[in-house]
Amino acid sequence: MIPLNENLTPLRRSAIRSYTNLAREVGDCAMLTIGEPDLDTPLPIKEAAAAALRGNETHYAMNQGTPALRAAIARYESERGRKTTPEEVLVTIGACQALYTALFGILNPGEEVIVPTPGFGLYETIVTIAGGKTVPLDLTKTGFQITGEALEAVITPRTKAIVLNSPNNPTGVILNEESLAAVKQAVLGKPIFVVCDNVYNRLSYGPCPDLSRDEQLREQLILCQSFSKPWAMTGWRIGYLVCPEYVMDRLLLLSAATITAVPTFIQEAAITALETDPAPMVEIYRKRREYVCQRLRGMGLDFPEPEGAFYVFPKIAQYGLDSDTFCTRMIREGKVAAVPGSCFGTEGYLRISYCYSEEMLKTGMDRMETFLKTLK
Repeated sequence: MIPLNENLTPLRRSAIRSYTNLAREVGDCAMLTIGEPDLDTPLPIKEAAAAALRGNETHYAMNQGTPALRAAIARYESERGRKTTPEEVLVTIGACQALYTALFGILNPGEEVIVPTPGFGLYETIVTIAGGKTVPLDLTKTGFQITGEALEAVITPRTKAIVLNSPNNPTGVILNEESLAAVKQAVLGKPIFVVCDNVYNRLSYGPCPDLSRDEQLREQLILCQSFSKPWAMTGWRIGYLVCPEYVMDRLLLLSAATITAVPTFIQEAAITALETDPAPMVEIYRKRREYVCQRLRGMGLDFPEPEGAFYVFPKIAQYGLDSDTFCTRMIREGKVAAVPGSCFGTEGYLRISYCYSEEMLKTGMDRMETFLKTLK
């Protein structure tokens, strides 16, 4: 066989998808694995796409995105506290491509990226492809918040970036002002980027501090955002990246070489999305969160309080099983599927997604409660 890029050798299939597929193979499982809203994209957004198609918006867009959408994103981010110009905006195929472009674009072989854990596994995948090294920052011992002492302990001369995801996937925890202050103090004025993965910040149930708005860090900040979660647009595959213009000069070339551009009619729909209030969806998730958390407490499980997104991260180490074994058995024996904490770099926990219907959540919680009784 002809050798391939050796950076691809360590890559593994997403555990989220693997456990979802296992549940489908077993059959009749309550699926609480994937973070995809069960809600439909709001009608005005779909109508905007249809109107754009009827208007023949079917040709190539500019590599950076249509001027209209970049202007809308710049207004949107400016209104939310980050002064932004259209020149600082790059429209992408979802937040995944935004993260890929950001991390691949800034990393040289051997450079390090600090990833607070538990954290989304895609970060490590991208860093590995880029020839970099992921450095985990364990937050389980500090209340799922970042402390200056812990952060300073993992910064080295090869540190190139830290990734912040708040509200967090998989915990739903929001990084507080003290955490963000610790990050700022550790990196300000140093050759270290802060990559803010803000895909869940419109799905917060209270205040959500955001370091991407800090003007002092402006030249070090890269913001990655998605339309998928707040507007139930997962299948549309559109997001964006905001960065300083000196960074955009290179990242734009990388993105253009990767995807050319995002479809024009989808960009028209995204403009309408920015004008659509996701608050009704947030209230649905809030009620589901309250139900799931109440049921988990009734089972005697501990978890960090989810303050945003649509995940809860209960601790299951007390059952004496590693999280992979626990989730495999819960699928096969309990007929309910969740994702092991190992997928997020943290053993002894599992992630439950509550962006499913009330009926599915009730079935899942009933079956999980029954399964736990078999382990005692």
